[in-house]
Amino acid sequence: MRDFPDVPLRPFGYFVHHQGRGHAERCAAVVNALPAARPVRIFCARDDIFPPLRENVTVQKLPSLFEARGDEPKGAALLDTPDTTHCAPVGWTGIREAMAAMVQFFTDEAPELMIVDVSAEVAQLARLCSVPHVKILQHGDRSDAGHRAAYDGAAGLLAPFHVDLAQTDWAVWAEKIQFAPGLGVNVTLPEVKHAKATLKLGQRPMALVVCGGGGNGISEAALGVAARSYPQMDWITIGEVQRDWHATLPPNLFHRGWVDNAPDYIAAADLVISSTGNTTCAQVLTAAKPWIVVPEWRYFDEQLEKARALGQADAALYLPHMPSSAHAWRAAIEQAQSQHDPVRQRALAGGDDAAASTAHWLSSLANRLWDRPDISTSLKEVHHA
Repeated sequence: MRDFPDVPLRPFGYFVHHQGRGHAERCAAVVNALPAARPVRIFCARDDIFPPLRENVTVQKLPSLFEARGDEPKGAALLDTPDTTHCAPVGWTGIREAMAAMVQFFTDEAPELMIVDVSAEVAQLARLCSVPHVKILQHGDRSDAGHRAAYDGAAGLLAPFHVDLAQTDWAVWAEKIQFAPGLGVNVTLPEVKHAKATLKLGQRPMALVVCGGGGNGISEAALGVAARSYPQMDWITIGEVQRDWHATLPPNLFHRGWVDNAPDYIAAADLVISSTGNTTCAQVLTAAKPWIVVPEWRYFDEQLEKARALGQADAALYLPHMPSSAHAWRAAIEQAQSQHDPVRQRALAGGDDAAASTAHWLSSLANRLWDRPDISTSLKEVHHA
């Protein structure tokens, strides 16, 4: 390898959507694996959702791009939204301030890459400001003009899941996609016996229902039917459950609500029913449990398409909605158990090298874009936080 004189590395920028913690945890995994000499400026509407970050990484708090302050003009809000944007209301001071802060960074720091997780508008802003961007690739119907502009104009696309979960319509971008299964997700799970002991579970089999945090939760009535259909099994829910006045609840159905030790529940389960949030998927794939996935409503059918991908990859049984009768529940559970392939699930989960491989890919991409024919000695040092 040729050695070149070490020169200060220009920064990477990183925009992080502040809903939930998944985007922030993925960001931390990536930036902590980058070379220690690489400065990173993170832009986010919250600065309290990040795990510990290495030195040379700063978080700049922005106004939210989609939460109104209350002084926005109603007349401007009625303007048509162009097909090339998703959320671009007019007359918002906060949006002007947020975009101006990122443009100032582009001007003052000349970043080598802007990583966007996620916003079609921020991705297009970077491109219009002559800054190459890397866009996080998500499942769903992304055929609209806004997503196409963000993806088509990207220098690279980062997909935080296995290549076998790719959608067929992504073939047009195949050469610039980096797949990184398990990126930013803690998939360390306890041993089954330790998990059962921690949760004080007995010898009865246990079905776990994982309810996501982005919607109203899974219907309690549907779970009551399931638990009554399998009285020999304990049914435990974690997360938000949608309460139904007409639900007939048997004594083997237990609601735990929000918990801090979801990995214990997943490790202890004999069957998992869940939506398809990123963290849940990574943990269930690692645990390699019989699995039924039922998508929750999300913008652009993100969970629907991911659930379909998991079903097509033989990682889970995909159902469009919760079974609505005892015989439908029995049929679904028997199918999930009979087709269960733990080897396939663990292969899709990925390994613990996702962050390091992503950091190497980003560094290599920057070198190519900025005409560096080889990696200087300063790029060899990778920080593992």
